[in-house]
Amino acid sequence: MTYKILKINNLSEKGLERFPAGKYELGSEISSPDAIMLRSQKLHDMEFDANLKAVGRAGAGVNNIPVERLSKLGVPVFNAPGANANAVKELVIGSLFLCERNLHHAFSYTDQLSAVGEALDQQVEDGKKKFVGRELPSRTLGVIGLGAIGVEVANTAAALGMNVIGYDPAVTVANAWKLSAGVEKANSVDDLLSRSEFVTFHVPLIDATRNMINEQRLHSMQENSVVLNFARSGVVDDEAILKGLDSGKIKTYITDFPTRETIEHERVITLPHLGASTAEAEENCAIMVADQLQEFLEHGNIRNSVNFPNVELSRKSDHRLAMIHRNVPDMVGQISHQLGKSSVNIEHMINESRGDVACTLIDTHQQVDEQTMSAIKGIEGLLKARQI
Repeated sequence: MTYKILKINNLSEKGLERFPAGKYELGSEISSPDAIMLRSQKLHDMEFDANLKAVGRAGAGVNNIPVERLSKLGVPVFNAPGANANAVKELVIGSLFLCERNLHHAFSYTDQLSAVGEALDQQVEDGKKKFVGRELPSRTLGVIGLGAIGVEVANTAAALGMNVIGYDPAVTVANAWKLSAGVEKANSVDDLLSRSEFVTFHVPLIDATRNMINEQRLHSMQENSVVLNFARSGVVDDEAILKGLDSGKIKTYITDFPTRETIEHERVITLPHLGASTAEAEENCAIMVADQLQEFLEHGNIRNSVNFPNVELSRKSDHRLAMIHRNVPDMVGQISHQLGKSSVNIEHMINESRGDVACTLIDTHQQVDEQTMSAIKGIEGLLKARQI
């Protein structure tokens, strides 16, 4: 069988090379694809063919993908959490130096100097006095969101001698183990804001994280706080941030998501969404997603899906059924019943669920005939079923 992959956006060749030639057809004009692989293209208005089995985004956020609609179609959406963690971490740490050593203003100052000789030397000395900065050790950084990126930021800041406070009510055990022992735990966002001189966000944009800095929360913050947003536009309320800058509550705002208002404010440092813009991050993301798509298409295994459970089953035979269905009672029983009617023996199986959806993988001792497959596909609540 040849799988068809629709490529959207510029994707790293290192990732695309993971699909074996002859087994996969890749192109930007593929019709009725088995999978879509993309970066930033918005898919909300796209119609999806019934043959579509998976969508993979070579990045972390999936705001450009209609995840809920794809869930109803039985299509898992894969992403690449952590693949760009080092790139974002470097940008956050670099921005701390950019801000506290006044590097952006100092560069602009010297870039405009026109004098020569002793006059130039005097202007340089004047600038040296004008752009006196602050060092980072012993200053306190609050990290909101302790996923792959947040953990790297927290640990690197701690290694630089900063006091680090973290907050994430849903931190995983694996990420908690990776945290530096010196990272303190905050009890809430407000608790973290009240104790931090610098605040950086590393959370997805969902209802619970929208406008985490707002007018009300400005009151919780220390005077002359520095806010960094390399997470998502909307995680902080730009209007509230601008008011905080004008009042002096906020010293500097650094964001990867410029607006006209933030660009024009003298104490905002805006960057053109550089968070994951390194060759290494793009390669890592593409490789991770390509491997996940291949594993799902060829074996039905699901890893790093934003809308489906993790499901991994080592193969016990050459015949496997991969089924995605509603998470309702007796689904596995009905599937097993249809296999039993055609004398198909189950050699290995797994069933995992997440919310309203579930995935069942079954290895059988023989190929399942079309009549039995048709009966399985006809079970109410069955969204996708295929032999692989």
